[in-house]
Amino acid sequence: MNTELIVVLDVDTREEALDIVAACEGCEYFKIGSQLFTRCGPEIVRLLIDQGKKVMLDLKYHDIPNTVNHAVKAAVDLGVSLITLHAGGGSGMIAAARKATEGSATQLLAVTVLTSMNEETLRSDVGIPESPTETVPRWAKMAIEAGAHGIVCSAQEIELVRAAIGDKALIVTPGIRPQWASKDDQQRIMTPRDASNAGANFIVVGRPILNHENPAEAVKLVKEELN
Repeated sequence: MNTELIVVLDVDTREEALDIVAACEGCEYFKIGSQLFTRCGPEIVRLLIDQGKKVMLDLKYHDIPNTVNHAVKAAVDLGVSLITLHAGGGSGMIAAARKATEGSATQLLAVTVLTSMNEETLRSDVGIPESPTETVPRWAKMAIEAGAHGIVCSAQEIELVRAAIGDKALIVTPGIRPQWASKDDQQRIMTPRDASNAGANFIVVGRPILNHENPAEAVKLVKEELN
């Protein structure tokens, strides 16, 4: 499995984001989430794409189908490579989002259970009477059947998801922590190498790179673990 690294740009300014992109010059994929997008808007996406980078726009859309359809169309027009929405929005929402990607290179990723959640929070806070290992593959199968190109899930559920969705759909795994990094607030984590061996197409790494005194060195270390 050739697993790609996606570097997270969870920073506050355009300058910080571009500095990280420059430091990680060997990386092709970068994730722009709510923090950076809210502060800098679509322009930061355009700047990265103009540099030849591929953007995962991680805004996790979760709304009525018509609203999500138009939001995804806007992301497609920006030229993003990957875009996220919540699988919990249901098959109708996902199908509407898929229509907005037709004829483009943008791929739709359905987020299952967030890696910050464990079985207790899923049951008591969200009210789903299942464990993540039950909910994640169930949502993944529904999302792919509704038109998603891939799934975002904890690396711990890769094998369950792959069994549910087959070999062709993408699996993207956040909550990745290299052997030398802090766990932070993530609950269901895995190392880069273990995630790759389990079958992840992409791993998403944020704080272990952003909090490192030398982000370029952190990227090198992550890639060494992948290889």
